[in-house]
Amino acid sequence: MFIAMNRFEVWKHQADSFEAVWTTRESRLRGQPGFVSFTLLRLAPDFADDTSETVLFASHTAWRTLADFETWTRSQAFRDAHKDGGQTRDMLKGAPRFEGFTVVQAIEGNDTT
Repeated sequence: MFIAMNRFEVWKHQADSFEAVWTTRESRLRGQPGFVSFTLLRLAPDFADDTSETVLFASHTAWRTLADFETWTRSQAFRDAHKDGGQTRDMLKGAPRFEGFTVVQAIEGNDTT
């Protein structure tokens, strides 16, 4: 499995707006070959630095393989999904930081509740 993550340092006063942009936009991930899941993460307040002027967010996509992720990045759906990326530029302190991970171990839960 391959995990693609983007980290975003969002100005504190823009955090709710940044979150709204992500949660209201149309996703183009479903149906992409090898796509497993997407998660948008926001650093929990208990773990944040109260003096920081930013809030850390991370987008996290899981793919069956690195090749599946690379195919996605060359697709028209990818271009369409990222064409409005500039609308959050003023919400960010710097550019997003991409990180790609190969999964070494994954443990699934068995909670049935």
